[in-house]
This record gives sequence, C-alpha cells and structure tokens, in this order.
Amino acid sequence: MVAHPLAGHLSVEESAELIRQYRYAEERMMRVMGGWIALTPELSAKLLLGRHVWDCAQHADLWGKRLPELRAPAHVSAPASEAFVRLMDLLESQEGFHQTPERLAGIYEVLKPHLLAAYQDHLAHTNPVYEPPTRRILERIVEEERRHIAAGRVVLSHLITTPAVEARTGEWRRRLEGLLLESGGVSGKPTGDLRGPDVPVDPTAIAQDLARLERPVGRWPVPAELEASVEAHALHLKRRDLQALEDDFAPAYRQAGMATYAPLLAFELATHRIVGLGKLGGHRLVKLRLEGPAGTAVVQLRWAETDGRWRVLEAEVVRTEAAAASS
Repeated sequence: MVAHPLAGHLSVEESAELIRQYRYAEERMMRVMGGWIALTPELSAKLLLGRHVWDCAQHADLWGKRLPELRAPAHVSAPASEAFVRLMDLLESQEGFHQTPERLAGIYEVLKPHLLAAYQDHLAHTNPVYEPPTRRILERIVEEERRHIAAGRVVLSHLITTPAVEARTGEWRRRLEGLLLESGGVSGKPTGDLRGPDVPVDPTAIAQDLARLERPVGRWPVPAELEASVEAHALHLKRRDLQALEDDFAPAYRQAGMATYAPLLAFELATHRIVGLGKLGGHRLVKLRLEGPAGTAVVQLRWAETDGRWRVLEAEVVRTEAAAASS
C-alpha cells in the first residue's frame, strides 16, 4: 500500500512519544546547567551557562506546548530508557570547583551535539505540508543548538590550559560518549552518528553568548613588604620549616593554621605563584598556587600588619588537584 503523500514519517502517537523524550532531555539539561552556575568560578563559563539555561527552558516549553496538538497531555517528559537517565546522572555528577572543563565538555561536546543530530534527522524526515508546527520548532532549536555548541567550545578551549586538564577532559568525554552509545540516545533508537555533526565557529553568530574571556594576569600588584612576607611563607612551607611557619601566623591563629597546612606538609612542593589578590580594609587576601610532583593546591591567606610585620590571620585550602597519572 502506497503511503499518502501528506502523511508524516511518524504517526501522531510516535511523534508525541518522541517529543516527550526530547522534552526530558531539554528539561533535565536546563536543571543541570542551572545547578552548575553557583559551582562554576570562571565568569565566562558561568555567564554562558546562564544564557543557555534560558534557551533550554524555552525548548522544553515549546515541546510541552506541542503535545496537546498531538492529542497528548501537555508538558510531560519521559526518558527513552534507564540508560539515558544514567547518562544524565553521570553528566550531572561533575560538581567539583575545578571541574568546569568536564561540565562544559559533557554539555557542549556530548549532549548538545547528540541532540542537534537527532533534531536534524527528525527535521529531514518531517513532511513540510503535514507537519509545519513541528518543523518550525525543530528549525528554531537546531539554529540555537548550533550556536550553543560553537560558543561552548570556544569557552571550553579557553579553559583547557594544560595537557593534564586536556587529558582529564578527554577521558570524561569518552566515558560519556560510551554511555550515550549504550543508551541509544535521546530516542533509544539510534539513527546515524549519535555524537553529532561538526559545528563551525562563527564569531559573529556566537557573540551574544560570550562574555569577555578571562585573561591571565602577568603579575599581581603586591606591596613590596607583603610580597617579601608571602615569598618567605611559601619557602617555609616548601621546606617544611615548622618553626618558621608558626612564626608567620598571628599568635591566636597558629594552631588552626598549622592544622590547615598538615595535609600539604606531607607532599613535596616545588613551585609557587600568586594567582589572586584582594583588599579588605587593612587586610590583604592572597591566593597562592603551590605545585609539586603529586599535584597542585590553591591556598587563600588573609594577611594583616601585626607587631610591625605582615602575618597570616587565616589560611584555607580552597582547591587541590592530583597530578595526572603517567602512562
């Protein structure tokens, strides 16, 4: 029997089922990205996520409103499989302070490219006479997903600053891609390459998605006497000179400060540099990055002039990162 020329590629029931699956992916992605904003220290990534959360919410709303037109309840989401839910759970799990590259790779190199591929395939098979509402939604979302992916990859490339971060991010992406293939993707019925097409970067098109990318600071403007005290303190820490370290702290904070440093004193530290500086009244906040064979640590120190010299009033280890394992 020859299909009616106005018939769609999918039945009404099949279209509604697929749209519920799309809505699950968009709604879940919106919630994941929204939750990451507070966990992401890099301003370029934070603003990128914030802008794209809004678009994801719009996509979910468009699909939700389309459902009643297909004789289905409005705004219902349904994953295609438990494996796809596991993929989303795994993607969401990267909540560490230093895991912004993994977060962006999961969204902009795995999930969004896959959704783009699914939407483009769906659009290619819709009937322009029979399914114009679905086509209009798909056309809008395809355009926005392409823009999101291009902008996300610009920020991700900016944040991959060392071979270790690149290796870590690549390993995470491959892990997600493996689970994506296992799940069969957003529909559970893979068609074509689940990983999605290449998306060229058009600087003009993505300008609205990007804040100014962070620039490395050549040298922080540290007062000379404070800089000398910070340098001496870092040297005492690297040499594990406990008596000198204690003397660097204000007397009331020595016990707490040395307890904070206890984990760092177990490792060899080779280099250090100031990576942040702030002023709070008469106090100075200095962020110090320490590196060694075992990895890196970032320590935030609050300094004040006490008894004629700069002393540490408070110390906090704000981040640690193990060195990448050599193959």
